[in-house]
Amino acid sequence: MRRENVDVLIIGGGAAGLAAAIEAKKFGVKTLLLERDRSTGGVLNQCIHNGFGLHVFKAELTGPEFMEKLWEELGNLDEVIRNNYTVLKIDPEKKEVITLSEEGIVVFKPKALIMATGARERPLNSLRIPGSRVAGVFTAGVAQKMVNIYNRLPGNRVLIVGSGDIGLIMARRLKIEGMDVVGVVEIMPEPGGLIRNVVQCLDDFNIPLWLSHTVFKIHGKERLEGVTIGKVDENFKPIPGTERFLEVDTLVASVGLIPQNELIEDFVEMDAINRGPVVDDLMRTSVEWIFAAGNNVAIHDLVDFVYEEGKIAGKNAAKYVLGEKLPEAKYRFERGDNVGVLLPQKFTGSQPFKMYVRSRKSLEKSAISFSGRTIRKFNWKIRPSEMIDLVVKNFEGFPDEVLVEVNQIG
Repeated sequence: MRRENVDVLIIGGGAAGLAAAIEAKKFGVKTLLLERDRSTGGVLNQCIHNGFGLHVFKAELTGPEFMEKLWEELGNLDEVIRNNYTVLKIDPEKKEVITLSEEGIVVFKPKALIMATGARERPLNSLRIPGSRVAGVFTAGVAQKMVNIYNRLPGNRVLIVGSGDIGLIMARRLKIEGMDVVGVVEIMPEPGGLIRNVVQCLDDFNIPLWLSHTVFKIHGKERLEGVTIGKVDENFKPIPGTERFLEVDTLVASVGLIPQNELIEDFVEMDAINRGPVVDDLMRTSVEWIFAAGNNVAIHDLVDFVYEEGKIAGKNAAKYVLGEKLPEAKYRFERGDNVGVLLPQKFTGSQPFKMYVRSRKSLEKSAISFSGRTIRKFNWKIRPSEMIDLVVKNFEGFPDEVLVEVNQIG
């Protein structure tokens, strides 16, 4: 077993982790990033479609191109990045991070820790669909890796379950690669992904989208032979008489992401709705030396937002290490009407910051208010599938606990 001291330790080598390393390194502190895979980048490696970097780099990039931009910013990768390191445990009392690597057990003693562990896919099993667990059932991310990294098709005829962004993109990708994409079923009355992806990935390729539908049963013995789909009511109960059998040999599930926080959830304050740690506008958790950024804090639509959070976490972790007294959080945000994801949950009042909100339901015209004061109005339709981001600048006159609401107007 080997021990190593470090100023800023980052767990996770996706966009948030790399951005945090870039920013922390600028302050001259000893920075290390641990990645459990053979290379950094996370899911960016397999996202060969464009649409990345529009906010950050003012260019439309693919996932690998976005990742290479981060590598260029970071500079000497070998100096900062340790690949093939799996974190086994974080000891909050001893302030130690215990890892397993090719060298054996390595225990790191950081002065500040940044959690950038991202999210994992929710499996199809979570939907509790009756039927055998046969071959031919994949999550959207696994199917994406098969096609884009290993150049292998998962089957011949496919149904997509769930209209999350990855599922929509994979519907298009599989169609382009020659698979027969019979359609996408979505249990909700509205798509789960961005509308632009519905248009570009389904409408433009004549792939049907069945809303308020789900899979009732899986058929097959060893390999998937087909599925029964049907319509559901407002309580998501199957509507008798709407059943339809589809002959498919592949089922791809895009049914959501789950933030990965198992390493800290026992000793860091967690948000039950975001399913991530409670953070302030400095990306600081309830444990003063632990910061967090990215999809493990809350699920984002755009990697650009994840990158921006990583930068904030890296900067403030470095300042903490250098002994700069960071401002305390003065205000706490509470969810009011129609508010789902809310980030951050605390605010120091020391600087402008970006807030992220998801509406719980679609509204044609709406406004976000803080304790009754209108902050921003929307003259277009907002949807639960699309994150709202807004810059908050002035907090004079607000109470310590600020009620955030999204309300219909007009």
